[in-house]
Amino acid sequence: MLSYRHAFHAGNHADVLKHLVMLQLLDYLTQKDKPLYVVDTHAGAGAYDLKSDYARKLAEFQGGIGRLWNLPAEQLPPALADYVSRVRDFNGDGALNHYPGSPWLAWKALRDIDRLRLYELHSTDSRLLASNFQEAGRQVQVHAGDGLAGMKAQLPPPSRRGLVLIDPSYEVKTDYQEIIRALQDALKRFSTGTYAIWYPCLNRPESRQFPDKLKRLPAKDWLHVALHVRAADADGFGMAGSGMFILNPPWTLAAAMKEVLPVLVQHLAEEGDAGKGARFILESGEGGSLGDTPVRPERVRPTVFNPRNSGAVPGKTPQRPGRPAGKPGNPPQTPRNPAATPRPPRKGPGGRSGA
Repeated sequence: MLSYRHAFHAGNHADVLKHLVMLQLLDYLTQKDKPLYVVDTHAGAGAYDLKSDYARKLAEFQGGIGRLWNLPAEQLPPALADYVSRVRDFNGDGALNHYPGSPWLAWKALRDIDRLRLYELHSTDSRLLASNFQEAGRQVQVHAGDGLAGMKAQLPPPSRRGLVLIDPSYEVKTDYQEIIRALQDALKRFSTGTYAIWYPCLNRPESRQFPDKLKRLPAKDWLHVALHVRAADADGFGMAGSGMFILNPPWTLAAAMKEVLPVLVQHLAEEGDAGKGARFILESGEGGSLGDTPVRPERVRPTVFNPRNSGAVPGKTPQRPGRPAGKPGNPPQTPRNPAATPRPPRKGPGGRSGA
């Protein structure tokens, strides 16, 4: 399906979680001398104007990056402060008017020796993506096509070092199984790569069962992070939160997320009774085999925490500050053709992390 446009959801709580995790992955993976290849399978437009009509239609950024924007950096964990700083660098004038998608954030975090491969199937967004990166040179390649299919051509990368970001809209139930099949193939081609999979937290079987299926994949180990900003809807509609599942994660990521997640729950939980269901999940383990249950025990027991119920936020754990932002960015381009403005999304899962 090609009705999804991330412009309606840019900067929401799901983007906060996804981009924070992605930046932590890139910060670690760019420490070695060898080039890093990054593949974004569902890149979207790459950058978003928060003053546009479609961003203001749902104004989801106000419940995401908007709640973090004015918090003093010294009061935030280093990883979260680094993420907010990079979004600030993208805006430049001090006001929250634009939001960088994962392609832009990834590009600014990469070194000159690294490479970025972007895929977007939606025709309008793929044109905007190409326009936003027309001055990036050979370091960035934009492909108008299916990212899961295109991922095969990129693996394994020449340097045997890579990060793959997978975050479809999940508009159809088959998206979940297609990702499992794509990862089975990817791990055969490039077993040591790092794979970051975003998914929506919905009150639906395919969403609830998805993390357990990912745990069975034959990666060396995995890390599962989920952020719920409210209780799930009984009818299965509406996104109560989102998760990031990382195959072959760096050893530093769990400690960083243990420090950040309680702060995100504290600031991003929805107001009122719905927000009482806000919580996070943090768990890790070792991979399984294709189609079977995990063959090794989990190393860390799952952590589920709701600061509203406990009355306290766990203490911080030491963490190395993130790298300073890389290349300076420019505000994103907006569609030159007013007719390209997307239509409001229909009621459904909604608000995926997307781009």
